[in-house]
Amino acid sequence: MTNATKKPGGWSTVRQHLTAWDKPALLALLKDLYEVAGVNRDFIHARSKTGDGGGDVLEKYRGKIVEQFFPARGDGKLKLGEARKAIRDYRKATGNLPGTVELLMTYVENGTRFTHEYGDIDERFYNSVESALDELAVLLRGKAREIYPQFRDRLARVEQMSDGIGWGFHDFVGDVVGQLEEELGGR
Repeated sequence: MTNATKKPGGWSTVRQHLTAWDKPALLALLKDLYEVAGVNRDFIHARSKTGDGGGDVLEKYRGKIVEQFFPARGDGKLKLGEARKAIRDYRKATGNLPGTVELLMTYVENGTRFTHEYGDIDERFYNSVESALDELAVLLRGKAREIYPQFRDRLARVEQMSDGIGWGFHDFVGDVVGQLEEELGGR
């Protein structure tokens, strides 16, 4: 990349400045970022606790997902982008694969439970839940293959709960869960 195509003030420029800072100055910058926005706080907490196996950090992100479907008060807002963002943010902050799989499963479970309890939603809703299930299946077939047994029963419950739901949703869930069981269940 030539100088003419680089963005002025991009990461490389910031990095050059930051490498010259001492530790107290960097910590002060992190403290300012922490205090200015909740999303920064969540990210810093998640990044600094990556070795604890999830715990409180995982539960905080799980809460962001559940809140979109079944909030403590009122009806679900179904801001599906917010729920999916929680999964992406957790993954970026921690790199924790089992936690990411857990959050995807939480999304699929809550989406399926929501439509089971409240009836048909809309195509966008089903596409989003199906996309999360697809992403979950890819991880379980690949990098997270060894943890499939931990999710086997939950996936089966999602399939059962989706029975009778329209828009081809039950068929999709049944296909994905059946393929996972066929590929990974007999181990």
